[in-house]
Amino acid sequence: MNRLDGTVAIVTGAGGGIGRGIVRRYVSEGAKVVAADIDQKLLGRLDEEFGADIVTVQANVAQAQANRRLVETALAEFGRLDVFCANAGIYDQNVALADLDFEALDRGFDELFAVNVKSVLFAARAAYDALVESKGSLIVTASFASFSSSGGGALYTASKHAVVGLIKQLAYEFAPDIRVNGVAPGIAPTTLKGLNALGQQPKDSVLQGTERAVPLQAIPESDAYGGLYALLASRRDAGHITGSVFNADSGLAIRGMSKPGGRAR
Repeated sequence: MNRLDGTVAIVTGAGGGIGRGIVRRYVSEGAKVVAADIDQKLLGRLDEEFGADIVTVQANVAQAQANRRLVETALAEFGRLDVFCANAGIYDQNVALADLDFEALDRGFDELFAVNVKSVLFAARAAYDALVESKGSLIVTASFASFSSSGGGALYTASKHAVVGLIKQLAYEFAPDIRVNGVAPGIAPTTLKGLNALGQQPKDSVLQGTERAVPLQAIPESDAYGGLYALLASRRDAGHITGSVFNADSGLAIRGMSKPGGRAR
């Protein structure tokens, strides 16, 4: 028996990177998935790979109606909803506050917080009734930047700290019917979407030499994170877990000053 047999999940930001890895792991564990992304081309690739195990929906998760539509799709196509995985996010390309004038700061804040924070609230509200019915769970993608500086600029770091607050508050408000947890990735090979408001272009998340800066001295593949999301989606394995955020940062939080790890050379 697979871990997620009979489970229906929504995954946002599903078109690439960690999101695609979550979809791949959920399907391999027996789940049916509503996969959402703003990029239709990426969704087409998901359709080709997974076929009838998923339904793809182009959606801007910063809009309330888009989140309602995702829940309606899950109920119409698969008859229930057990997991809403709010994974979609955008990055500020590590821009420093001092490099933003007030107009850029205003526009950038609104765009980034709409996707990284407001969308989590929309997801939670849209899925609330269905998840109460199924005794399901909300899983949110946090970040290394949820706990530390330099994982992004001031905008991104503030948004990901806010995500941890939401996880804890919603876990309290939704207990005992809905579990709410998060995963905080560190580095994953993916393309980071920048802020349109700042004219930022997408760029690779992993710079040359990054693996030498982390204690584990290796960069995990994006698919490596799917196991944590599958664990948290499983009632059998995580039915007792709520309000928790699991760090998966390749050891960044324990990196030493003189060298990244005690045995690193």
